[in-house]
Amino acid sequence: MTAPFRFPRFFVTSPSPCPYLPGRQERKVFTELTGVHAGELNDALGRIGFRRSQSVAYRPSCGSCTACVSVRVVAGEFELNATQRKLRRRHSDLVVTACRSWATDEQFQLLRRYLSARHPGGGMTMMDESDYADMVEQTPVNSHIIEYREPGVDDRPGRLVGACITDQHADGLSMIYSFFLTDDPTRPGLGTYIILDHLLRARATALPYVYLGYWVKGSARMAYKTRYRPIEALGPAGWTRLEEQDTALVPQAKASVPA
Repeated sequence: MTAPFRFPRFFVTSPSPCPYLPGRQERKVFTELTGVHAGELNDALGRIGFRRSQSVAYRPSCGSCTACVSVRVVAGEFELNATQRKLRRRHSDLVVTACRSWATDEQFQLLRRYLSARHPGGGMTMMDESDYADMVEQTPVNSHIIEYREPGVDDRPGRLVGACITDQHADGLSMIYSFFLTDDPTRPGLGTYIILDHLLRARATALPYVYLGYWVKGSARMAYKTRYRPIEALGPAGWTRLEEQDTALVPQAKASVPA
């Protein structure tokens, strides 16, 4: 017999400065992912807009702001445009491997290089190797770190140019965090390439969606997420398609959380 499924306990963080929209405060509602049913709980919470960080599932719970909206791309209907096809050809030599959730120094050094270039003032720049190991390895669900490498030589692996911590849900792939070279002119657009690879990977395995996390209305940093179509947003009526003109997104639905 398996242990009975228990409804999770939810908690709310104290308000803190929003990292995306200046002058605003953020709060999160969260719960622990533990026990034999952690994967099922993660799947269920993902469908109502939660994201995973290590063994915690969280989502925004800001009192006066609904700018953060969960988005997912419909993988089965996604078609590469001309620019995306060119980018796929540009990086067609990369060796893509879904590795077990085990941190390496090579990954950590790539992450540091990425954070220094893209998020020099962010909180993650303070991470050390132990923090990174926890980020990758502390997972109670079906998760991998997908590596993107240049071709190797004489049985030696090639240079690591990108990586993505990825969860597999029952209905899709959830991209938890990706990092990659940003300053090598021979490898442009790796962030886009990694998303395209996940979309094609999901489609090849008949998984309906790729979850991209939160699109933050008004944040230039998050605008890239709307470039992949068809895309769905979580609103009061559930998941609905976003059209090109729908950048003034409907507010995200609130989770039903016990008092």
